[in-house]
Amino acid sequence: MSSSSIPTQIAEAIQTAHINRAPSPRHDLNPSTATSTREPASLSFPRRDRDDDDEDDDEDIPLSVLVHPRGAPRGSGRPRAASFPPMPDLRFEQSYLHSIAGAETWGRIAWITVRDQIMMPLAQGVLYNLAIVGWQHWNRNAQMSGSSVGARLRRWWYGVNNWPLPPRAKTN
Repeated sequence: MSSSSIPTQIAEAIQTAHINRAPSPRHDLNPSTATSTREPASLSFPRRDRDDDDEDDDEDIPLSVLVHPRGAPRGSGRPRAASFPPMPDLRFEQSYLHSIAGAETWGRIAWITVRDQIMMPLAQGVLYNLAIVGWQHWNRNAQMSGSSVGARLRRWWYGVNNWPLPPRAKTN
C-alpha cells in the first residue's frame, strides 16, 4: 500500500503537469498585459433627439469644453515629455524568474531563492526593528529633557496639571 493518499497523488499529478520545463525568456519573464499595446482612446457620443432634452440645455457642459479639436494648439504648443520611466513589473513570479534566468545549477537556484526569500526579508526586518528601537530610546530621553518648544510646553502642561514628570531614562 502506498504511503500517500489518492487525493495527494492527484494534486501532485496536476501540479507537475503544469510546470513549464522550458520557459521562454521572451514570453515567460514578462508576459504581455493590457497596457503592453497603446491604443488611442476615442469618444463616441450617442445620438439624441433634440426634442427630448430641450429643458436640460442650461445644465449641459458645452461639447467644445469637453473635446479638444484635433490640430488646435494646447498650452505651450509642444507635446508633453514623459517624465517617468515605465512602471516596473513587481510581480513575484516575474521577478523570481528574472533572478534565476542566469542560474546554471540547482545549487545556484537554491542560493538565489534563499537569498531573495529568506535572507533579504530577515535583514530588512532586523534593520527596521533596530531603527524603531533606537528611535524609541532616543525619544524617551528627549521627550522631557529636551530644550525644544515641544518639550518646554510639555513640562509646562505637566506643571499646570500638577502631574509628576516621568522619570528620565538612564543612559549607559
